[in-house]
Amino acid sequence: MFTLAQLTSFVAVAEELHFTRAAERLSMTQPPLSRQIQLLENELRVQLLDRTNRTVRLTPAGRAFLVEARRILRQSEHAALAVRRVSTGEVGAIAVGFTAASSYSALGDLLHTAQAALPGVEIQLQELVTRDQLKALGEGSLDLGLVRPMSTGADLLSRPAVREGLLAALPAGHRAAGGRGPMPLGELAGEDFLMYSPIEARYFHELLVGIFRAVDVRPTFTQYLAQVHSILALVSGGWGIALVPESASLMRYGGIVFREVVLPDPKPVELNLVWRSANDNPALDALLRHL
Repeated sequence: MFTLAQLTSFVAVAEELHFTRAAERLSMTQPPLSRQIQLLENELRVQLLDRTNRTVRLTPAGRAFLVEARRILRQSEHAALAVRRVSTGEVGAIAVGFTAASSYSALGDLLHTAQAALPGVEIQLQELVTRDQLKALGEGSLDLGLVRPMSTGADLLSRPAVREGLLAALPAGHRAAGGRGPMPLGELAGEDFLMYSPIEARYFHELLVGIFRAVDVRPTFTQYLAQVHSILALVSGGWGIALVPESASLMRYGGIVFREVVLPDPKPVELNLVWRSANDNPALDALLRHL
């Protein structure tokens, strides 16, 4: 089978119609160039060039083969470029996990960054709770996770993505809905409170338990739910009040008033980027550099 070096030699001679100029163009001497053309013609079993001491001309077969030789060389260049772009992370795919609540905070910024900096990289989104994201990261089916802080394996790396505060979500007719300024958490004492599940939403559950313990407030927990949007739906229906991340106010539920609350830590809600240390996806490395 002919080689790319033979095709390159043939194209140079066919375009220059002069062996000496073609050899200079390829930074080689004339004898090895002539040898490459001879090997190519032997491989194809056809004469590509009519050459005399004074002239070089393409045969009909040579003219037809020139079109194909140029096409093959272009394809080889494109293939080499594509491989280099994959190795540098300019093209490829990244599987990104996110929680429902994170779609209102960090996810949008991540997608905008990826689109602007890495337009050749496909982002494959999967909505998963933190626990399922960590499992998928460990199995290798997920490249990057947007998760709430919790204990992770030694093979996982993480860094902060977002920190935000909490807001009180109140039914529009609640007695405190018309108040002004940050609301002391003591006003929640004895209220029917919609709480996060200690299993499916363990991070938020433990966060709020710690906050209430720190300020010595004891709400009455009436329901335990896993998702912020489910909690807001019940608040909208007048089933209780809740503490939700600031970004949850972007969900625009009707019949809900959001109020700031006085907290021991003004921005206690954290969201982390997490990925597996052994992940060798070049596109992931490229995205992390831009985030």
